[in-house]
Amino acid sequence: MMAQMLHVRPTGEDESATNFELLFDLVYVFALTQVTGYVAHEHSAEGALQGLLMLALLWWTWCAYTWLGNQARADEGLLRAGMALAMAAMFVVALTIPEAWHDAEGGLDGPVVLVCGYLVVRCVHLVVYGVAARGDEALRHQIAISWFWLALGGGLLLAGALLGGWAQTALFGAALAVDWGGTYLTSREGSWRVHSATHWTERHGLFVILAIGESIVAIGVGAAEQAISVPLLLAAGLGVAAAMCLWWLYFDVVSVAAEQRVHQATGAERVRMAVEAYTYGHFPIVVGIIVAAIGVEGVLAHADDTKGLGVFYALTLYGGLALYVAGHVLFNRRVLGSTSRERPIALAALLIAIPVGIVAPPLAAMAGVVLILGALIAVESVRYAEHRRGVRS
Repeated sequence: MMAQMLHVRPTGEDESATNFELLFDLVYVFALTQVTGYVAHEHSAEGALQGLLMLALLWWTWCAYTWLGNQARADEGLLRAGMALAMAAMFVVALTIPEAWHDAEGGLDGPVVLVCGYLVVRCVHLVVYGVAARGDEALRHQIAISWFWLALGGGLLLAGALLGGWAQTALFGAALAVDWGGTYLTSREGSWRVHSATHWTERHGLFVILAIGESIVAIGVGAAEQAISVPLLLAAGLGVAAAMCLWWLYFDVVSVAAEQRVHQATGAERVRMAVEAYTYGHFPIVVGIIVAAIGVEGVLAHADDTKGLGVFYALTLYGGLALYVAGHVLFNRRVLGSTSRERPIALAALLIAIPVGIVAPPLAAMAGVVLILGALIAVESVRYAEHRRGVRS
């Protein structure tokens, strides 16, 4: 029985994501909803910054277990046990997000509980990863280095949770900078491993789907307390259309071509691509979707209004989508070596349209982003039709 519990089966080149990893992701669905709810409730630049830091914490833990699942099968033996424990700890983190910066009266200290839950998730990952990497001294050495950055960053997180206020925000940012930056700078050439290109690209695509799903949830949340009306139905339809545009821009060609490119790469080249284009490069793509979802929620909550959408929701809606497109531009250049001319143009259009979105009625502001994204898709579909057929065939 003990041998079965400690069993680790390496991930093969052609293996894809496991059902257990999909179950693991469900905790992040709840966590993302908690973050968007927190930022929408705070309705301020400070709240948006705090939400961004929380998204960074969530993303870093998810990436850690994606690397682990690419090292060994997540649905067997030690990995399954470790990820089950991490799921429970991550659910604790998700539960405490509303109290991440403002501890409620009574009960435990919310910020401290959040940090402790996060550290459990990270420590379990490194322990299991170390076992899964047995026999690979270069990888085990890299994992040992990661313990240093976790300890340093964890100390900053705990200090921030105890101090509260702006000191907490600053220390949380410092902790992330230490962990993300230190890990990147001390990663030696060829020390990490990407065993399966299929698993790797599929896992990141699934998280993008989860983020787009959050934009669908935002439609329901924004409409929840509104009477059914023609403007509300139109706004909901435009919200769904925007979500479809986000899906199309990532999955119709880009993700397929990127997976082929990762398959072609080997050794250190594949690892560099995985680190730069996915672990770090996918963060702006995901954040862009989540930020835009807050704007979508605001549009639905004020669909019947004739006055302007306002600065907060216009910035989140247009700014979030601009960040999403900017992430695409960077990702395409890193993985595919180029990007279409149309995407930087769409990025500029979204940024230029922000002042218009501020003063435009919510329904018109929503229609504006769908128009920009729809035009981008239409032009690319016509101009690159032959390339698309080649990639998808």
